[in-house]
Amino acid sequence: MAITLINPSGLPEVDAYRQVSIATGSKLVFVAGQVAWGADGVTVGEGDLAAQVERCYLNVGTALAEVGASFDDVAKLTLYVVDWTPDKMPLLMEGITRAAAKLGAAPVPPASLLGVAALDVPEHLVELEATAVID
Repeated sequence: MAITLINPSGLPEVDAYRQVSIATGSKLVFVAGQVAWGADGVTVGEGDLAAQVERCYLNVGTALAEVGASFDDVAKLTLYVVDWTPDKMPLLMEGITRAAAKLGAAPVPPASLLGVAALDVPEHLVELEATAVID
């Protein structure tokens, strides 16, 4: 495995992610921002943040698998959430938890969450991009 995740002493421990990742692989994998599209290009979970978060994580998982990687190889995640407010955190975490159960892994690399005004189309509530390192 090319990624080691740590929480340095002196920084808070956050359940949803680790503060630092150390990458030792030889290839970088950049996954384009994934939205809540099914394989057919139709939006999954319109109006349902948890369902869209789940689909985004599953789509990233699909992209990673195509190149022989998994969430164990992810060094950094960035989430973009439309009209983000802290009260949406339970729905975000629900979607991540559901995706983790289906993926068989807890995706906890360092992550940034950015509130945005809009994404590519009005029905998309979240977008997730990933950077991975593989040997």
